[in-house]
Amino acid sequence: MPVSPASRRRLVATVPAALLVLAAAPAGAQAAPPPGGPAAQPSGLPPVQAPTGSGAIDWLRRMHEAARTTEYVGTFVVSTGAGALSSARIWHACDGPVCIERVETLSGPQRSTFRRNELVRTFLPDQRLVKTEQRENLDVFPNLLGATEGSITEFYDARPLGRGRVAGIEADVVQIVARDAMRFGYRVWCERRSGLVLKLQTLDARGAVVEQSAFSELQFEEPMPVPALAEMMDNTQGWKTERSKLESVNVDAEGWTLSQPVPGFKPVSSYLRPIGEPRFFFGPRKRILQWTFSDGLATVSLFLEPYGDQPRQEGSQAQGATYTLSRKLPDAAGDWWLTAVGEVPMRTLDAFARALARTR
Repeated sequence: MPVSPASRRRLVATVPAALLVLAAAPAGAQAAPPPGGPAAQPSGLPPVQAPTGSGAIDWLRRMHEAARTTEYVGTFVVSTGAGALSSARIWHACDGPVCIERVETLSGPQRSTFRRNELVRTFLPDQRLVKTEQRENLDVFPNLLGATEGSITEFYDARPLGRGRVAGIEADVVQIVARDAMRFGYRVWCERRSGLVLKLQTLDARGAVVEQSAFSELQFEEPMPVPALAEMMDNTQGWKTERSKLESVNVDAEGWTLSQPVPGFKPVSSYLRPIGEPRFFFGPRKRILQWTFSDGLATVSLFLEPYGDQPRQEGSQAQGATYTLSRKLPDAAGDWWLTAVGEVPMRTLDAFARALARTR
């Protein structure tokens, strides 16, 4: 598929939310091989029926399309290696070009998030508040933002492992192996008929699971219809409303550049966010520049704002597969504050921070 910072990240089935992760891998799951090493074939599993081409891009395109168009209702759970757990109930339905989903948190603060194509609306019952925002990029795994077949195959490889079952549903098990240490690898269980991701493990360079997400229960036959979901999404009577308007900008005009590219990552969007967003920042401010990059699977967002008068604490933290780096950027015309967030190793965020440079 949010609740922790991981909530915004990719979760299967277009869910921008962090959900419950099972603490231990189920029987039959194998440790991931290190990048470049041989793929282990779990014993007792019949061969996978691979999609046409059977390369990484073929598997990922199938998963991406299924995440967008498959109709279902299910309970999704996520856990981190540190033991943090979260869960949500998801309804996803489509009617022609219109896709709509509802994500109801089952742990942590109560909230309901709806998404109809690019419109996102979040209901916060404790505050009787509704927040509305337009988003151009779908929060799906894999999002394939800016990805080409060449870019995917340059940095990732696909290794079929066999078959498995998740929530009683037959699945193909595929390992997406990172070719360098700048990104995580993945082990994916995708539903055999549609390609919908049923379970996802994010793996570090040693093959250890840093985050796991999976459906604990899933039904394809009885999703809530689009009109019913739309009616719930649009019923804001009696709620306070806030609408965030993002202004698309040119980062060159804003005075920022990367002195050198971070391998595999391409810019996909840049916005000025209004006061109060994102939630990593506190205290009075004007607008914050959000510059987002993707390698087709992982996403990194750079949030930039003037340093201000209040002292800030530099540092880094990790929650599951989501890493955060905060750093002061000295500048003769006035210092800046960077918060880099992504589902990537810390060394990748550090590479972005080191490459950031002012042009004016």
